Amino acid sequence: GLCLLILRLFIGVHVFLVSCALPDSVLRRFIVRVMCSVLGLFVRQSDPRLRDVNVRVYIANHVTQFDHNVINLLTSCNTPALNGAPGFICWSRGFMELGVTGSRAELVDSLKVYSSHRGNPPLLLFPEEAATNGRAGLLRFSSWPFSILDVVQPVALQVQRPLITVSVADSSWITELLWTFFVPFTVYQVRWMPSVPRRAEELSEDFALRVQELLAMELGVVSTRLTAADKTEHMKRLRHTSLLPFAPGAQPLAARPRMPSRLTGVAPEDVRITAMAQRVKEVLPHVPLEVIRVDLAQTNCVDTTIANLLEGRVPFSPESKEAGTDLPAPSTSQAAAASGIQGSVAVPSSKPATKQFAKSPVERHLSLQERKRALYDYARR
Repeated sequence: GLCLLILRLFIGVHVFLVSCALPDSVLRRFIVRVMCSVLGLFVRQSDPRLRDVNVRVYIANHVTQFDHNVINLLTSCNTPALNGAPGFICWSRGFMELGVTGSRAELVDSLKVYSSHRGNPPLLLFPEEAATNGRAGLLRFSSWPFSILDVVQPVALQVQRPLITVSVADSSWITELLWTFFVPFTVYQVRWMPSVPRRAEELSEDFALRVQELLAMELGVVSTRLTAADKTEHMKRLRHTSLLPFAPGAQPLAARPRMPSRLTGVAPEDVRITAMAQRVKEVLPHVPLEVIRVDLAQTNCVDTTIANLLEGRVPFSPESKEAGTDLPAPSTSQAAAASGIQGSVAVPSSKPATKQFAKSPVERHLSLQERKRALYDYARR
């Protein structure tokens, strides 16, 4: 793999120079496609006769950072740069710079003007706006690509690669390029689908949903309602989870907090369940710890276990106040704050705060509102 990587880096420079020197034509695409096969990029297309020369907008699913380069080896098309600053890197990657940095409405207007000139190549757009591995489902299509023209042509794209996963989440295009050079080959399968016109009085959102369903059926995946923003939020949560104290590899061994002696020799899974059980115990102090551990072993979620205990789906006998729990005692500052709240803040309602969670959701909500008012009054003071 390292030998292939080093060799293909030198060949890749020649491929880049040839693609820049030759004008856009059938000869250029043929030469660059043959040279890309040396780099391990093999491009196959199915039903090329279905490609409509009159269609000005191609709609494709997004798998890798080089999908537009691969389809450009088969036909002339341009993909506008949506993310990243314009410059040499954007141009060298094959994106078209429009000079539009405003809203999506300005971008759509610029693309409409571009498509109105018949001499310009067709547009290749990726409504998912984020790359996935293409094996589970399609992200929800944005509606703005379907506001440009009333006829689009879907393009189904599948990528296969041995040994190494295609399009790892949160990886850069440089990392993807190096792995492409490292592995023996990467096969891109492009399938042209019949063009899809907009129906009468059809909104752009409905048009996008219909094309998404057609592409999902062609690829054999699920048409999801998850967006690129949901993927970004999911990656943020994964990065946040990896920094938690009990996450494997989050901290070096010397920097990790020392475990209590009672947890020494316990399996990591038991340590994680114990930590989650302590969090549930803080919320529900009257529930026995063993009951919490048993339910956590099944749900593996703190919120689900709390809901099961509150709704009565898990039977248990409440513990008395004298029964000791394994929870640590509150700190001095917490005790002082609690005593300050109880001593200086009057609860707005005449009904005393319940010491246990109420059975009715309405009563629990009222109790929560009382506690919030008390905390607000204390914070103001």
